[in-house]
This record gives sequence, structure tokens and C-alpha cells, in this order.
Amino acid sequence: MASHVYFARLKAGGSDSSVIVRVQQLFEAAHFDRLITIDAPTAIKLHFGEQGNDSYVRPAFVRQVVDKIKACGGKPFITDANTLYTGSRNNAIDHINTAIAHGFDYTVIGAPLIIADGLAGEWYGDTQIAKKHFTSVKIAGGILAAPSMIVMSHFKGHALSGFGGAIKNLGMGCAPGAGKMDQHKGMTPIVDEAGCVACGVCIEACPHGAITLENGVSRINRDLCVGCGDCMMRCTTSSISFDLDRYGRTFIEMLTEYAFGATTGKRAIGYFNFLLQITPDCDCVPWNDAPIVPDIGILASTDPVAIDAASVDLVNQQQGLPGTRLTSNLAPGADKFKGVWNDTDGTLQLAYGEEVGLGTRSYDLIEL
Repeated sequence: MASHVYFARLKAGGSDSSVIVRVQQLFEAAHFDRLITIDAPTAIKLHFGEQGNDSYVRPAFVRQVVDKIKACGGKPFITDANTLYTGSRNNAIDHINTAIAHGFDYTVIGAPLIIADGLAGEWYGDTQIAKKHFTSVKIAGGILAAPSMIVMSHFKGHALSGFGGAIKNLGMGCAPGAGKMDQHKGMTPIVDEAGCVACGVCIEACPHGAITLENGVSRINRDLCVGCGDCMMRCTTSSISFDLDRYGRTFIEMLTEYAFGATTGKRAIGYFNFLLQITPDCDCVPWNDAPIVPDIGILASTDPVAIDAASVDLVNQQQGLPGTRLTSNLAPGADKFKGVWNDTDGTLQLAYGEEVGLGTRSYDLIEL
């Protein structure tokens, strides 16, 4: 059976069709009011954006969901889990400071900000899932404690998963550091020796001391590496990369199993995907490149697979924007994320998500 996915375009001719109003209308159309438990916490799962990035979901949009949850009798809080890589969100103190700097302050949002896995990733619990890669997964305590959740995702490209939407926000975003390490198992970066200039930047960047310089080339110790990707982001010659041919499918399957675990035991979950400023990279990078397609609109659904499937289709229907990182597949109907990340097939999230029971790829798109 197809899942309902509600869609609001950005065309506006007055105050009754602004983006702010569209968020409210989508909440109502998708019947998210039915998901809220009265007098109980509702987690609003976000990505606050790395310092230097500004393509995350706008706080003004989040405020609309906060107000709707309150009107339903729920107790909303905004949340995310700390990152595995070093940066501005690696611990709760830096994470909260970054979120507030990006506008996720109580005076703007109207709800408290709680880092879901504690000060340094120590607050989490095990959830049984009995899947191919994991019998149980580690989910952040703040996520586990909330009977209902609204997941608000900026839909964009991603180097490892092809694209990042609801599934990525669940799988990686609801996991503590230990859970993120689970998903990166085997994902030791490889060094292109011909491109390495022995600058030592990757050695300084590695938080686990896993990189050394040997015979003028960086070497990565597989036993020490946790797959955080810091070295790749810092490499001055782009000579460090994950071996996606060998581990790409496994990573996406493990990510999707973690997404399934994040939904297990929840009374209900609603999803928003914002198809705005659709950048090549995740909001985890401390920058954001030019969007690869025009802004499209906003989607809402109770099915994470269906909303991501609809998002991919809507992106692919667009004419790609010239002069961006989209160097192929610009024509309407072509796979845009493959045009940026040729070695990654993001649609594996959808197929495996359907296989493990996370949702369905079949959807009815209902336009407001």
C-alpha cells in the first residue's frame, strides 16, 4: 500500500501561502496532531548545522512545529546527538553554543534545546532490531525517552549516502558517538599516494592518532581509525577518501538499520523534508556550496522511506543548475545526486529501508 506524502510548493501570492504558513498547513494535512501524546515529551529531531554552514532548516520553520505541538497538548523540545568527528558539535557544550549561534535559542524557538546523547555521548540505550548487520543498535537517550517525535530534515547531497533526508537524520542523527562508530565500521579512509604532498594536515586533524607519515606519504592505522572522516575534510589535496566500492553498500545498510532502530518503540513519528537550498554536501561540513537544483518545496509524511523517495523524484525532475558541482545529469529526469557523487547510490537507502520494514517506496503525492 502506498504511503501519503503531502507536498507544498514555494509559490506564494500572499501571507496565506508563505513558507511559514505552508509548514503549518502540512502539519495539519499530514495529521501530525494525532502523533502527539498529551503532557508528554515530543522530540523535534534537527540538524543544527556545523559552524560556518547556513543551509540547515530555518529556526522560524521549527517554531511553527513547536507551536503546533503545544496546541496539541504536547511538550516539545529540539534535539540532536553529538558528532563523531571533531568540530563545533562534538560535545554538548560546543553543540549548544553552535545551535544558539544559528538561531535555535529558546526566545526564537519557544522550546528547550536538549542534546540527545548527553555531554559527551554517554547517554544512550540499546534497542533490539535483529537485522542483518545488527541485532541491537545504540540510540541516544533523549530520543528513547520521548514517546513521539517530529523529524525535520534538510534534503541535500551526501558523500557517503548519496543524499541525506529522513533516513539519514534518523540513522546517523539519533545515534551517539558509539552508534556512529558502529555504522562506520570498516570505513577506514584510503590515501591516494600520488596526490599526497606530506603536508601533515591529516595527522594534526585525526582525533585518534591513527595517521602517521611514512616515506613521504600519510598512512592510516586501521586498528586506531574510527572512520570519522576528519582527515578527508581537512586534506588539502583531496587525496583521502573512503573506499566506497568496497564498503559503500554496507555503510548504507547499517545506516538504514540504525534508522529502523530509532523508530522502534515510538508511538508515532512525523517527518518534514525541506527541499530548499539543495546543496551537494551534508550540513555537517563547515561551509555550504551552491545548490544543484532550484528550490522545490516542503514535504510531510509519517513514512521516512516514502518521503525520501518522493524527495529524490522531485529533485530529479528539475533542470540542474549550471556552474555548480553538478557536472553531469543536469537534464530533467536524470539522477542529480549521482551527478555529484558518482560512486554512491543513495537509492540503496530506499530499497533496504523497504526490505527491513522501515517504510515503503510507494507513495501518493498529495499537493496542497
